[in-house]
Formats: sequence, C-alpha cells, structure tokens
Amino acid sequence: MSNLRKGRRRYWLALVALVAALLAEALFRGGVLDPVDLRLQDSWFQWQGRRAEARHVVIVGVDEETLAAYPDDPMVFWTERLAVAVGRLQEAGARVVGLDMLLSISPERWLGKLGGALQRAARDYDRPFREALNGGRLVLVATRAGGGARESDYLLPSPDYLLALPGFDIPRHVGLADLLDEGDGVIRRYLAAPVAGAGVAVPEGVPALGLPALLAVRAAGLDPAAAEWVIGGRKVSLRDTATPSPYLGPPGTVPHISLKELLAPGPLPAALAEQLRGKAVLIGATAAGLNDVHFTPYATRFLGGRGPLMTGVEVHANVAEALLAGERLAPLGDGLRLASLLLLAGLAVAAFAALPAWQGGLAWLIGVPLLAGASYLTFRAGTLVPAAAYTAAAGFALLGVLGGRLTGEERERARLRQMFGRYVSDQVVDALLQSGNRPELGGQSQAVTVLFSDIRNFTTISEKLDAREVVEMLNTYFERACAPLLAEGGSIDKFIGDAVMVEFGSPLPVADHALRGVRAAVALRAVAEEFAGWMERRFPGRGLPKFAVGIGLHSGEAVIGNIGAPARMEFTAIGDTVNLASRLEGMTKQLGCVILASEATAAGAGAAVACGRSEVVTVKGRAAPVRVFEVLGLKEGGRNDA
Repeated sequence: MSNLRKGRRRYWLALVALVAALLAEALFRGGVLDPVDLRLQDSWFQWQGRRAEARHVVIVGVDEETLAAYPDDPMVFWTERLAVAVGRLQEAGARVVGLDMLLSISPERWLGKLGGALQRAARDYDRPFREALNGGRLVLVATRAGGGARESDYLLPSPDYLLALPGFDIPRHVGLADLLDEGDGVIRRYLAAPVAGAGVAVPEGVPALGLPALLAVRAAGLDPAAAEWVIGGRKVSLRDTATPSPYLGPPGTVPHISLKELLAPGPLPAALAEQLRGKAVLIGATAAGLNDVHFTPYATRFLGGRGPLMTGVEVHANVAEALLAGERLAPLGDGLRLASLLLLAGLAVAAFAALPAWQGGLAWLIGVPLLAGASYLTFRAGTLVPAAAYTAAAGFALLGVLGGRLTGEERERARLRQMFGRYVSDQVVDALLQSGNRPELGGQSQAVTVLFSDIRNFTTISEKLDAREVVEMLNTYFERACAPLLAEGGSIDKFIGDAVMVEFGSPLPVADHALRGVRAAVALRAVAEEFAGWMERRFPGRGLPKFAVGIGLHSGEAVIGNIGAPARMEFTAIGDTVNLASRLEGMTKQLGCVILASEATAAGAGAAVACGRSEVVTVKGRAAPVRVFEVLGLKEGGRNDA
C-alpha cells in the first residue's frame, strides 16, 4: 500500500474514531443512554449486596409491633410518646434526633375545635413534646408542594411546634424530606439542599437543607446557617448538584430499633444504650401499613420484575450515613470520560479495521459484557462509569468502519475483483485484497516466472476440423488447463490462439514463483496427456495427430501494469523475461521435450524439481546464450502446501 494511501486510511480511521466518541458523548449528555446506565447501576447495587455497616446512623422505627402496642391512638396524639423517646435517646447519648414524620397538626389544634376543657387539656398533653423541641436537639421535617421559590410552596410542621423551636430558627431545626427520583420513581440520588441545589432561590425563614444533610451537619457540630461544610473529610455545599446515593445495602441494612423498645418501662438496656451512643437517630415509619416505601436500586430488575422496597426513613438514613462517613459515588469527570471515550473509540476502530465484518460484529458483542464488567469494577471502587456510552462509542466505531468499507474500500475491492478476477484464482484475489497492497497500474518491475504453452500441430488439427469443432476443442482444453494454473496462483495473462501466457508472482508477489510455475507446468502436461484421450474419443477416425503441448518457463524481472491505448488497455507483463519464456516454449519441439525451463527457473524452483538433459542454446533475438533444462517432474516432497 502506498504511503499516500496509508496516510488517507489513517486519517479516515482517526476521523471515524473522533466522530464515534463525540456521538457517544452527545448521547450521554442528552440523557438518551440514561435508562441503560441507570438499570446497570441498579444491578451493581444488587450484585454488591451489603456493602458496609452503618457507623453513624440508627433508625428508630414505628413498626408493626409499636402500632400493635397502641392500636387505639391516632398518630396525631403520639407526641407524648415521641417526647419520651427523644428524652431516652438523649440520655443514651445520641448526638441528634430527627423526626421523619410531618406533624402538620398538633393535638391542641385538633381538640381546639371542640373548645372547653378538651382544648385546655390538649395544651398540657403536648407540653413534653414542645419542651423537647425547645431543647434544640430534635429536628423536624417539612416538605414542598411547589418549586420552593415561595413560602407558600412549603408544607411546614404545625405552628405550635414551630413556635417551640429555639429562636424560632426554622432552617436550623427543620429539614426537607423531599426525595429525588430519576423520572422513573427510583431514588438513586440526593440533594443536600433540595431547593438551592436545584438552582432555585430559597426564601428566607424556610427549611434550606434536606433532612439527612441537616442531621449530618448537626451531628458533626457544625453551623446549619453556613453555606458549606466539611463533613467526613468531604465538602458539602448548599449549591451541590444531585449526588448518587451510596446505599449501604438492601432494605434492612441500617440498624433498626423498634420505638416500642424505647417506650418500654424501666431503664434502657445497656446494649441498646451503647448502640445509640454518639449516633444520629432517625425516627420514622417502618410499618408496611404506613405506606412510606419507595423504589430504590434494590427494587428494580434489569429485565423486569420488582425487588424489595425501602422505607423513606431508611433512604434518609443512607444519605445521612454517607455524608457523615464521607462516602460518595462519584460520576466520572467530563474530561476523563471524553478522553477515555476517544481512546476506546480509537482502539475499537483499529481492531475493527483489521477484522472481517462478521468478526468485528462478534468482537463488539463480546465487548459489551466486558465493558459492563469494567463498569461494575469501577462502581466497587466508588466511581460511576457510563458503560452504555462506551458501548455506543464502540458500536459507532464498528458502523463507521463498515460504512467506510461499503462506501470506499468495498468499491475498491470490487474494482480489483473485476480487474483481476478473470486472470487469477479467487484465492489470489483474496490474498491481494487482504495484503492491502495495490498494484501500480501504470507499471512496476516485479520478479515473476512466466509460462508459455501452445498446442503442437495446431495448424494440422485445425485443417481437419471445422471452425465450430476447433472452438469446441479449444474451449474444452483451456477449461481443463486453467484449473492447475489457477491452483498454483498463476495469473492467466492472455490466450493467443492456441497458446496461453501465465505469470506466477503477479499481481501479488510470492517468493516461490519459480516452483509454482514448474508445478503448474507438470500439472498442465498431465492435463494434455489426459486430453489426448478426449480428442481420440471425440474425433475418432479423423486422422488427427496426437494431441500434445509444449511449455516454456523463465524467471526474472518483468514490467507489470496496464499496457495499451486509453481506449483499450490490458493488464499484462512485458520485458525480456516474457520474450525468453516464449522462445523457450518454441524450442521444446526442436529439443524433443514437453517442458523446457531456463536455468533461472530451475535454480529458483530448487531441488524439488527433477531435471533431464541440459543444454546451452541461443534463442532468436537474444545475443547471450541461455542454459536450459528439461523438466521431467517433481521429486517427493516437491509440493508446497503453503
């Protein structure tokens, strides 16, 4: 392949790799590949199972046992029990307590509508809970009913509880319980500040942080009024965008304590108190009947179906634990992602360009699970790699290479097949195409072995047969004669009446062209001997001379290329090598042999050739004498199966 052609090919392949990488990046940025990547990441969570133990967070659950212990009390009247639970948690040494239950109405307001003694009793009923709030170590929860830009967008706890907060400081003591889904209802990411992180200005005096983030900030002893914090060795900011949740494991991984245990008479067991000491505690609904359950990565299935759901309080507990432990699942950075896409696309293009189309497609299919497996390994290391983007980049690389072949290379292949298919075997054409070498059609010098063969006494045979029979004879003979010539990789240059001219080592150079030529000559002699029997059977009693051929061989340099006028050109060989081979064929009758090879051909064919007599002859048109050898056959092992 010429340097210019190689340069153009490299440029084209580089362009295909660049376009493949950019297309994959565009699909990634446009979110087109998100459904695949998200499902894969869900599968990674499921495969990983329980990843770590919670060291900073404990859940106190309002579970089935707790509900069964107090079956007749509406939840609005549970504030007295919640106050008892908060007090015991503080006695056990909990750092901060979060209540993941929106108390939008208080017993006072509930009973106040009835007036009289019930209203006065409600004030005393709720006093312990308000005192717990006023102590400053209990975090309440709120939610939104709108975008968050207006105060009216927020659903806050009852004013009775807000008034009990120290300094009426809502942002310090109330967190947002809003969960962030991916559009398919699955909770995979979180916002430290659900409103500010979404790019919306937070009104003054409303909750700013999410409940998990506020718990983490309070547990770390930091100021919730700040704009950013360092928790667990990592910076957390109000302006942080959505962050993937590094779940500890499937539902039930975060330690659970039943609220009923905290409300049991007598002191807390030592083991229970030890479990709570120094922890951030979340009180929330875990009973199935309270319907606070959500889809997480553990609930999805790649091919359909559903796994276990996770309670809202455990979703918050996972986020709080991740913040306090300083753990994150970091998406691959933009620069690194684009650079790796370019690298992968370049490698894929190089591989696909070197493979047949079906092997390239098979390689891509094999590469898909390998890329997914690599994505899982990076997930285990804490980095989310978009496997779908890399798979798409490799797929675009494959399509680009195939498209290039169809539009350019395949046209070139078709042109070469049309040019050489009439002269050489399919194997030679395939080898020429696979080599990447293209003959210089203007002419190039090349080492070849030229074979000339004609039919003895053809003039006499032609006189005794009519024209139609002569054509029949020639067509039948040449059909049989071409088979061994093509089998040895010969290029059938032309038929000249009853003669045939063949080159070995053209158009695709081969080192053993002399041996191939001799083998073809021996096989052609056998074809002629067999054809003599056909002539006798086909034309009995016609007085025809015995059918025989003469074959001349010479090896040397010849000019190979397109020869002729612009209106009619022929791919052929010219030069002294061709002329001498033709002269040697003519001398076979004079020397009384069938195959006559020059010394160059005999030496090139090597010891595998069995030679008879040798003479030094002078041929017409050539001043220097030539040593020639009669070829008798091939010695044992003379076949070359390469």
